[in-house]
Amino acid sequence: MVGVAVAIIAISTSAILVRWSGAPSIVKAFYRVLFMTGAVAPFALRDVDSLRAISGRDLGFAVVSGLALAAYFGSFFESLEWTSVAASVTLITTQPIFVGVGAAFLLNERLTSRTVVGMTVAFAGAFAMSVGPLVVNPLFGGGDIVASLATAFAGSPAQLYGNALAFGGAIAGAIYTLTGRSLRQQLSLFVYTFIIYIVCTVALGWLAIGTGAQLLGYAQTEWILFLAMALIPGMFGQTVINWALKYVESSVVSVSLLGDPVAATILALVLLGEVPEAVTILGGVVVLVGIYLTNRARVT
Repeated sequence: MVGVAVAIIAISTSAILVRWSGAPSIVKAFYRVLFMTGAVAPFALRDVDSLRAISGRDLGFAVVSGLALAAYFGSFFESLEWTSVAASVTLITTQPIFVGVGAAFLLNERLTSRTVVGMTVAFAGAFAMSVGPLVVNPLFGGGDIVASLATAFAGSPAQLYGNALAFGGAIAGAIYTLTGRSLRQQLSLFVYTFIIYIVCTVALGWLAIGTGAQLLGYAQTEWILFLAMALIPGMFGQTVINWALKYVESSVVSVSLLGDPVAATILALVLLGEVPEAVTILGGVVVLVGIYLTNRARVT
């Protein structure tokens, strides 16, 4: 679990790096995965025999995993252009629910009552972090709580579209986690990541070109940020998570990732001067308690 903790801290830097970059979201996602592919390629190509020995079934699942990862990035980043951060983050954090159910039925991972309790507590904390201010602020300011929630989650057709994208991203993230857990039992880390990153890069590149996004002509600082996204939240985050999927249940990994917004909130305070509200801090504490309970359920 130390590896998962390191990965969560690394992944939490993604929001900061994305905020600093002025490039379109799809371009950030594309270059993040493209540079990640380049980083793992030398290690994967040293194991050519394993690449050649991949069965058609495993290759097919790897393609599905790569497409799911592309769908996760694309859906989540795009949803932020249409709906509120609170709605997007809340809906994307429903991923552990799909992973927990899928792991029980597809991977025969035992979902104990303690695991369910831990998942529920962590999800409640994540929900409080994103939606809490929408309830607390109107409550103490004399505003309309129902109207505030309706504006964030149901407002205009554009917001509904953004909400649907975020919800779809949660499902895509669950598919990526579940297929990754299965494949990591068969494939080495670098062979697995090399294949899914190639598929993800091609999918995101096609999407970027299809939407008319500018892929070249960025300032040097943007390229540095693209590279940083690939190395820190990508290699030290996403790739370490892929490594952990061989040794840790997918439901535990998925719930642990709810620690991302907690760490991101702390980094935003230090690096961006964004002071979190009290309810956000409380929600973060609840998330950490839920992650602890889930991990305790795994070892008891």
